[in-house]
Amino acid sequence: MVMPAYGSGAQPTVWQPVNLDELQALKNELSGKYCFAAGTTLLRTQWEGGLVPVPEHMISLARIPDASGVYVDGDDLVIGAVTRLGHCATDVLLQQLPILQSAMNAIAAPSIRNMATIGGNIVSGVGDSIPALLVYDAQLYWLTDNGMEMRSLSSWLNGGRDGSRNPNDVLISIHIPLENTHFPDANSEQTAVAREISFYRKLGRRETFTASLVTIAFHGEMGADDRWNKIAIAAGGGSGMAMRLTESEKLLLGVDASVMQAASLAASAAAEFVTYSDAFATKQYRKQTAGNMLGAGLWEALRS
Repeated sequence: MVMPAYGSGAQPTVWQPVNLDELQALKNELSGKYCFAAGTTLLRTQWEGGLVPVPEHMISLARIPDASGVYVDGDDLVIGAVTRLGHCATDVLLQQLPILQSAMNAIAAPSIRNMATIGGNIVSGVGDSIPALLVYDAQLYWLTDNGMEMRSLSSWLNGGRDGSRNPNDVLISIHIPLENTHFPDANSEQTAVAREISFYRKLGRRETFTASLVTIAFHGEMGADDRWNKIAIAAGGGSGMAMRLTESEKLLLGVDASVMQAASLAASAAAEFVTYSDAFATKQYRKQTAGNMLGAGLWEALRS
């Protein structure tokens, strides 16, 4: 389905495919003279600021069934890419992913969250949901020129660093292994978890409705022996690219959990986090802040 352009001739034609086959056909037919759209909150900001040109065509993803909703599919919890942030923040199934729901509630204002989508937040490359999704080992399902392909969020982020991303690819859904959720039977065949610690923190230039300077996410599981048997740590923020802090994870994995680890985690994370300087904060400030937030979060959690 196509919606005719409105107003002046500068307005794009909006196409509304109803399935993946139609979407693929449109990609081929329009030959790159388009952009994908769902909530368009970021796109509107970019157009109004003159940062990117308004395209000749827009392909809306709103009517593609595979790209919306939250559901369980086999061993995965699936989030459609056009699912609104506001829905993600309250969805019953996503209560099994408390770090992600914390991230959803920290993004923008409620009016924006009711329009913006989780897919748009990811595809921006710098969305505040990305550190949370990294610690849950999220997998991204893309409609590519060659059909559907799955890539880990980590590998897709690396594609932004080395220039290997294809702008014609469209994100359809996010898959998170059930073993990384709180579903009662998700860990039935795994090491028993005696205690779990998860937290998400965002630092911005003001209390609410602000772009982040630094975001961090932490997920850890301890066995009955009080040793860490699973650790996932990520950091990002601002216009920098989020990353897993794998060396900091190794620092804790297999070791007895202790509040004394807070200081060493803070130092390790600050050293490992790759970030940048801009008009709002220096690289060193962002690195130190990420480390401090992770160390403080771990200290608070282990003391309780």
